[in-house]
Amino acid sequence: MLAQVVLFDGFDPLDVIGPYETLAAGGIRAELVTVEGPREVPAGLNLLSLKATGRLDPDADLVVLPGAAALAEEETFALLSKAAAALAPALIHKNTIATVCGGSLLLAMTGLIKGRNATTNHLGLPALESLGVNAVRARIVDDGDLVTAAGVSSGIDLGLYLVEREIGAQKAVEVETLFAHERRGTAWRAA
Repeated sequence: MLAQVVLFDGFDPLDVIGPYETLAAGGIRAELVTVEGPREVPAGLNLLSLKATGRLDPDADLVVLPGAAALAEEETFALLSKAAAALAPALIHKNTIATVCGGSLLLAMTGLIKGRNATTNHLGLPALESLGVNAVRARIVDDGDLVTAAGVSSGIDLGLYLVEREIGAQKAVEVETLFAHERRGTAWRAA
């Protein structure tokens, strides 16, 4: 299984590192990518940069989209909007898409999840609704081929949920033990 965590200028580092390391520890091949291909990608707030080692692959089994890191709400939405415009054509054929925090807003801006169930940071739930998404107040929302996680601290929980869903509960427990992390909250699933 191939999981690609997508980087874009202004990404939130915790939205990336949490699921990336958790998926890798669970035995899922994970890589950092961009739409453009390998490059150094600056995080928001000039926190750090990460090196994308590949290009977003239309055949990846799982694509993880982070949110953006900015001080002002307008700047956050500008970063997400720019990333959404670049990513929209590349996301149409994905098998499963997962998001952390504002990553679901990025995806909603593309119009690809209109009418779907998703979550984001509690502050972004009204914006998610305004984009035509059924905003669910839960830590993890599983809507089949769309799995979304709430705030920035839910990235590890998302990774553990995906490891359990794709590999099995035993492997997820092994990673929880390795990380000394206990998952929080209920994973909401569409009926």
